[in-house]
Amino acid sequence: MKIRGIDVSRYQGNIDFNAVKASGIKFVIIQAGYGRYISQKDPWFESNYKRAKAAGLDVGVYWYSYAKSASEALQEAETCLQAIKGKQFEYPVYLDIEERSQFACGKTICSQIVEAFCERLQNAGYFTGWYTYRAAIPYFTDSVQKKYTLWIAEYANSCAYKGAGVVDIWQDTSSLRVAGINGNVDANYCYRDFPSIIKDGGFNGFPKPVKKKPEVKTDDKVKTEKKSTDVKKPEADKVKGETKTDEKKSTDTVKSDEKKSDAFMRGDVNGDGKINVTDV
Repeated sequence: MKIRGIDVSRYQGNIDFNAVKASGIKFVIIQAGYGRYISQKDPWFESNYKRAKAAGLDVGVYWYSYAKSASEALQEAETCLQAIKGKQFEYPVYLDIEERSQFACGKTICSQIVEAFCERLQNAGYFTGWYTYRAAIPYFTDSVQKKYTLWIAEYANSCAYKGAGVVDIWQDTSSLRVAGINGNVDANYCYRDFPSIIKDGGFNGFPKPVKKKPEVKTDDKVKTEKKSTDVKKPEADKVKGETKTDEKKSTDTVKSDEKKSDAFMRGDVNGDGKINVTDV
């Protein structure tokens, strides 16, 4: 799959998202803010979010980082959470890390910045990732590249990323012209079905999936029927017992008749065990 989308911030000003949608754009990643303070929330974020949603576009969000340590990245994460609270995003929440001053801190620090931010957002129930440009990839460890979804910028005919992870979104240009936006805008190709993954997983403000109750298996049904049959067994035994008693009575009667017959053959007609006048 290959889906076309854009990313926007305060620099695009007033956007007509209905016109953006009509032009063929499927998703938009909106800047929520930057840095460690809520006062640095993007002034157009609320408006961009509401109108993009109303136009039927899938929405993601990013937070621009200036952190130079894991602790500062955690502060940025808390501020980001405050800015995006109560909203739903069909695309991930990204940390945008691309400052030269950050890369100067070295590979270990840059990787810790990404991990600190993304882990905090994940613990809060968000599907997270990070953004940078392709040439900056050597400043991040292989484990970080594998652990979180990647959004890579490289303005060329193709993305030459050869790292340990997989690029899910490629920002291929910063000069796309789209109806509804004055001037140029960043454009992206997405290769992953984030809306399905995020909604089905209950991330980014969407409700958690309800677990279905296990169905009764065939074996359980057979066991239930067997129990039902077992309940009737005492009645069967009772009938069987009554049959045995009747058979015994019948046998005793036959034996009695046989005894009387023998007595009669001996001349003891009245059956008193003696042959006398009364037998005549």
